[in-house]
Amino acid sequence: MGSAITTALDRAGANVICLDRPGVAAPLVLERDLRNTRAEDCDLLDVNTIPDLVADLCGKYGVPHGVVNLVTDCSRGKAFEEITAADFRIANDGVLTSGFLLTRAAAQAMKSQDIQGSFVHFSSMYGVVSPDPSSYAAPHVPNPIDYGAVKAGLLQMSRYFAVYFATDGIRSNCVTPGPFPHPDYQSSSTATSKALRNKVPMKRFGEAHEIVAPSCFFCPTRHPMSPAKASASMEAGPRGECISPQWLARSSAFL
Repeated sequence: MGSAITTALDRAGANVICLDRPGVAAPLVLERDLRNTRAEDCDLLDVNTIPDLVADLCGKYGVPHGVVNLVTDCSRGKAFEEITAADFRIANDGVLTSGFLLTRAAAQAMKSQDIQGSFVHFSSMYGVVSPDPSSYAAPHVPNPIDYGAVKAGLLQMSRYFAVYFATDGIRSNCVTPGPFPHPDYQSSSTATSKALRNKVPMKRFGEAHEIVAPSCFFCPTRHPMSPAKASASMEAGPRGECISPQWLARSSAFL
């Protein structure tokens, strides 16, 4: 999803800084000929470096008008019985601690220049509902509890940001997608994929290009979105949700 969003923003004329793990962002920029995008390596699990990272990026490229924040690998993907305290700390740092520090630093930079910017965070359907263990065929384990817990926390943190920065004109919204599994996962786990698709009223998975619209919708600084409308569930998920709408470790973008 991050690649699709970065590409769409680039094509729309935004000046984009794509942050990702070493060796990921640069190939994307070259492969898709993203002429308005600059690649930067980072590791936001190293949370103590985040304030300096934001300061360095602002000094190099200017203060951002928007931040799109996605995380896809915060969980170690272990079974319920095997998750350790260290695993939970990694998930928490990967989503909540890094997300908090990143948003606070970027928002403070926006305020210093009177920029009424926008943050778009990405949660998950499993931040709203629990996975059904019966949908996951061995050797795959149900979506891990640490993943869902921190994604639920991100929803609340986005609401807090929306209210806290409201009087500064800085918006925070959170997109909560339904199932968007990687094509490799779908082909390697046909039984699990079939079961998950059957949980969706539309009987299909979301596709990466379909997540682009809400990101672009929330990004423009001229958009008059009320800060109280801090959550959007996109693509019908296990409960049949499809609600009209109300930077982190993978493919974060400075605009």
